[in-house]
Amino acid sequence: MTPEALTARLKAQALAEGFSAIGICAPEAIPAAAGRLETFVAEGRHGEMGWMAERMGWRGNPAALWPEARSVIMLAEAYTPDYDPLAVLERPDRAAVSCYAQGRDYHDLVKKRLKRVGRWLIDAAKKGSVPAEIKVFTDTAPVMEKPLAAAAGIGWQGKHTNLVGRDLGSWFFLGAIFTTLDLTKDEAGRDHCGSCRACLDICPTNAFTAPYRIDARRCISYLTIEHKGPVDAALRPLLGNRIYGCDDCLAVCPWNKFAHAARDAGYDPRVGAPELAELAGLDDAGFRARFSGSPVKRIGRGRFVRNVLYAIGNSGLPGLLPVARALASDPDPVVADAAGWTCGRLAKSREG
Repeated sequence: MTPEALTARLKAQALAEGFSAIGICAPEAIPAAAGRLETFVAEGRHGEMGWMAERMGWRGNPAALWPEARSVIMLAEAYTPDYDPLAVLERPDRAAVSCYAQGRDYHDLVKKRLKRVGRWLIDAAKKGSVPAEIKVFTDTAPVMEKPLAAAAGIGWQGKHTNLVGRDLGSWFFLGAIFTTLDLTKDEAGRDHCGSCRACLDICPTNAFTAPYRIDARRCISYLTIEHKGPVDAALRPLLGNRIYGCDDCLAVCPWNKFAHAARDAGYDPRVGAPELAELAGLDDAGFRARFSGSPVKRIGRGRFVRNVLYAIGNSGLPGLLPVARALASDPDPVVADAAGWTCGRLAKSREG
C-alpha cells in the first residue's frame, strides 16, 4: 500500500470513528513555536502553569519528544453546544460552566477514539508489511496541539489564540497520534480572521494584549481553573457568574456558523446552570459526587467554592448573603477569604 493510499484510508477511518476533521504534518512543521513559547514564559504570561515551562524543549519541538516519529496525525472532535452559552450570564443566581465541561471528561472520550484509530492504523500498515509504532496524546503531554493542528491544515490559531476552522468553527477538542509511518502531509491552514475583532472586544478582563497574544493571568479560564490562590481583587468583579472556564471569545466567533454538531452523547450537558446557593453548600464529598466524571472535578472543592463565592458576590442578590456568611470560617483560607469579600459586596448591595 502506498503512503497516499494508506493516508486516504486513515482519514476515512478517523471520520467514521466520529472525529470531525483530520490533518497530517511533519514533527518539524512548527519551527516558530519554540520561540513563541519561550517568550510567553519569559514574560510570565503563563502565570502558575509551571508545566508550560517544564520540558519546554519537548513542547516546542515535537521531533525531540519522539525522534523516531515521521508524521503527526492531528484530529478534531466537535463538542458544539446546541444552546447559547452566553445566555446564562444574564442569570445572576446561576453558575456559568464552560461548554466543554458540561459533559463527561473529554480526555477519556477523545483518548479512547484516538486509540481505536491508532490500532486501526497499525493493523492496516501490518497488512501492507510495513511496521508501525504510535504514541497517542490528548492534552496531557508536552505537545503543542494548536500549532500542530494548524500545520496539519485543520484550521488556524485565531486572534483569541484558539484554533478555528473554516468548515469546523471553534468548538472542538484536539488529539494527536505520533507515528513512525511517513504519511502524506497536508498543507498548513491559512488565517481567515481578517479585520474581525469580536473575540478580542468581548473579553471581560481584557486578557488579549494584542491580536494573537494572550496574558493567561487575566484570562477567566485560567483564573477559575489553573490559579490556586485568591484571585486579584480588581479582577473578581469581572468574573461575573463564571465559575469554571469562559466561552465568550469562542461564542462570538462568526466561523461557528459552520460548526459541526457534537456526535458523542458523552458531551451532552449534564451540569447545566445550577443555582449558586446549592453549589456553595457542597462539602468535599458532595463536590466529588456532584462532579464525578466531569472535568470540573479536577480543581477540587476549595477552588470551586472560591469561584462560586465570587459569583455570589457579583450577583447583586442580598438574599444570598447568609450563604456567604456560612463560609466565612471555612477551614480553607482561600474559601474564607472569598466569603469575606462576598459578604462585603452583598452588604453594600443591600445598603444600596
